[in-house]
Amino acid sequence: MQDIPGVQGIQASQRVQTVIIGAGQAGLSVGHHLARRGREFVILDAGARVGDAWRNRWDSLRLFTPAKYTSLDGLPFPLPPNVFPTKDEMADYLEGYAAHFRLPVRTGARVDRVERDGATYRVWTGGQCIEAAHVVVATASYQRPRVPAFAAELDASLMQLHSSDYRNPSQLADGGVLVVGAGNSGAEIALEAARAGHPTWLAGRHPGHVPWRIDGRLALTLLSPLLLRVFFHRVLTERTPMGRRMRASTHGRGTPLVRTKPRDLDAVGVQRVPRVAGARDGRPVLGDGRALDVRTVVWSTGFEPSFAWLHLPVFDEDGEPVHARGVAVGEPGLYFVGMHFQYAVSSSMVHGVGRDAAYVADVIASRAGETRYVAPPLAEAMSA
Repeated sequence: MQDIPGVQGIQASQRVQTVIIGAGQAGLSVGHHLARRGREFVILDAGARVGDAWRNRWDSLRLFTPAKYTSLDGLPFPLPPNVFPTKDEMADYLEGYAAHFRLPVRTGARVDRVERDGATYRVWTGGQCIEAAHVVVATASYQRPRVPAFAAELDASLMQLHSSDYRNPSQLADGGVLVVGAGNSGAEIALEAARAGHPTWLAGRHPGHVPWRIDGRLALTLLSPLLLRVFFHRVLTERTPMGRRMRASTHGRGTPLVRTKPRDLDAVGVQRVPRVAGARDGRPVLGDGRALDVRTVVWSTGFEPSFAWLHLPVFDEDGEPVHARGVAVGEPGLYFVGMHFQYAVSSSMVHGVGRDAAYVADVIASRAGETRYVAPPLAEAMSA
């Protein structure tokens, strides 16, 4: 077996029918549907525990959907139906989901490289090679924090952090805070900073907002079901002209504000300003030419694709995987689940990922023959 750059201490290879990369809601959903179809698989996740991608977000984060719309296939969320789960409750639910269905998850298994040799895929993790006929990438569309190059030109005395590293206002330096990026994450962080007593500016194009309170009675009984179950899941899909137009127009752009409203920001004194265009004399400069004197900059500027470990010719000129409803084009045996608008707006949402997972599992089962798989004992699955 040839030496692979960046992969050290190679051990004997293992073989499995399907490798799923990522044990978030997408990866666990694929695992559940493959198990139902009797397929052999293993799920690899870089985190120490299932659900760590949720645990490692900011402290006050709550989901935008109530518990009744936050369940994966086969296991209701263990909260009253109209309660909005915290990020830690969501993490614990995913961990419990893996245990409940005895899914074979290997935690602490960061994937370093995926390549193909003939009809066999090789997945490298921690010096070990796993050979498989099928590989499912369930790590979402965007993984690497995006920060503009001119951030390096800001004065070294300014505290800078990406929203992925933000936990609570105690991290912020005394004084003014500039939050760059006016989407949902940026708006919630700006609101929290202002409530903690920081003069706060929120920079970026206003993405619009959902014109109702998501925890109101009308929203919980009528508007949210209509939006989530009908429009996001059935109307705005790749099969409808409206859905295709929306997919093209929202690619790489923020979604409307869901929980935080413009009047909430106004009430605590958050100043909304144009986008940040660059740096001058070590200070951030807005699109209108103003330079802001602040002590902290929070880059809520999103994420970008990070598939450098996937050594397969499946990407377009923008670095996005080319696929048809999650089935890679020109690369038989490779699949994606949990992508932005993979099939519908709901594809990257907890309540909608199951449909895409089931579709991909059906394709794998149809290609995989008749070999049956029996799940290992729980202790073995979780410790493997």
